[in-house]
Amino acid sequence: MKNDSTKIVFAGFGGQGIMFMGKLLAQAGMMSGHHVTWMPSYGAEVRGGTAYSMTKISDREIASPIVTNPDILVVMNKPSLLKYEKKLKKGGILISNRSLIGAPPKRRNAITVDIPMTDMASKLGNTRCANMIAIGAMLKKSKMLSMKNVISALKFMLSGKEDLFLINKKALEKGYSAV
Repeated sequence: MKNDSTKIVFAGFGGQGIMFMGKLLAQAGMMSGHHVTWMPSYGAEVRGGTAYSMTKISDREIASPIVTNPDILVVMNKPSLLKYEKKLKKGGILISNRSLIGAPPKRRNAITVDIPMTDMASKLGNTRCANMIAIGAMLKKSKMLSMKNVISALKFMLSGKEDLFLINKKALEKGYSAV
């Protein structure tokens, strides 16, 4: 991790793996010896509705899982960009899915990575792994956790689902190399 605490918000449509992204990073952080929190927001969200999750990874104990001004914002669709872009900390990292957002984010006081995640995932054979492309891009830009640790966490979380693990690992690597 670059500093002693990182706050992340993942947002998108239900069904895009938003909860899995947050949980994966929390698992990787925990396996790396950090303190972590993960807070999903299910509410009325269902496949197709908006969803978000919050993850904190820290070298110190974490008092609250709530993230109001994230260091990193990962948005998978336009409604999520419009809702959360203003909350990103000045100088933070904004990872956006050009495939579903179109125009690049307007934010000028942030580090932005705008790649066509859904299109890239489609070329890998499964649009549902666009979330792992986002994680790969985020890891490369933030250097908060190593790819090795995240792959270990992914393998742990997808234990017994080798095919799913392999496509998601490939998507992580694709996202990492796209930045």
